[in-house]
Amino acid sequence: MKIAFQMDPIASVDINADSSFRIAEEAQARGHELFYYSPDHLAYEEGEITAVGQFMTLRREQGNHVDLGPVTRVNLKDFDVVWLRQDPPFDMHYITSTHLLDRLKPDTLVVNDPFWVRNYPEKLLVLDFPDLTPPTTIARNLDTIKAFKEKHGDVILKPLYGNGGAGVFRLDANDRNLTSLHELFTGFSREPLIVQKFLPDVSNGDKRVILVDGEPVGAINRVPAAGETRSNMHVGGRPEKIGLTERDLEICAAIGPLLKEKGQVFVGIDVIGDYLTEINVTSPTGIQELERFDGVNIAEKIWLAIEAKLA
Repeated sequence: MKIAFQMDPIASVDINADSSFRIAEEAQARGHELFYYSPDHLAYEEGEITAVGQFMTLRREQGNHVDLGPVTRVNLKDFDVVWLRQDPPFDMHYITSTHLLDRLKPDTLVVNDPFWVRNYPEKLLVLDFPDLTPPTTIARNLDTIKAFKEKHGDVILKPLYGNGGAGVFRLDANDRNLTSLHELFTGFSREPLIVQKFLPDVSNGDKRVILVDGEPVGAINRVPAAGETRSNMHVGGRPEKIGLTERDLEICAAIGPLLKEKGQVFVGIDVIGDYLTEINVTSPTGIQELERFDGVNIAEKIWLAIEAKLA
């Protein structure tokens, strides 16, 4: 098959951690042809969805891990699969790319389905499952956020469309910075904020559970660095081997059918203690760590699911 990857710069990825690299590496091992382009080079041109990029060959050799062919313009309808894999921020640039990729249907399979990526951003889809999530408020109005904090005391405040742990603050019962942080966030963004009750279990780790076509295939635990609330690996969280609990399986059973129905083939959910906090569909990570811990080829499971859909 011909596979295109819309992603961040391939030359600078960490080949031992990047999930897009691992997915592409597995595709190459299965005999598929790989094409790479950045979201800045996606276009609508007189009825066609095109991209300017390069065919590529990968190897597991950091710093020498990709050979790129000549720059060329392609019609994405000539491809079997297009991967939507650039990292957030989930801004209008990101949203526009989902609109353009959505126009490839039914000729080309886009993973994850861009219509539902657009409509199911990570911190909003969880609102469909209030029985699985900690107390949550989404608001821009300061009085609403203050009332939530007064009710719950110890809270986490973060940008609604942020990622990688950026802009995440813990505000405990004695904190006096809420108004100042609100001024900071609203001064440069028109987006709302999300505030959740702080979960002390985060000290034991923030579990990333991987689902493939709606089914859980394993998990890693991300433990915060000393003195940190955030457990994201982007900010120093340490990955650890961990199994799936009965509560994890209960959460996956509740959300899995919807993810499968909406074409979300590769999803990473975040679980702290007994609570679901995020459903990551835009550009989830964690499969390389999971493969090393569990010895299971998760990338193969992803491609088996995609090949079954195409068949």
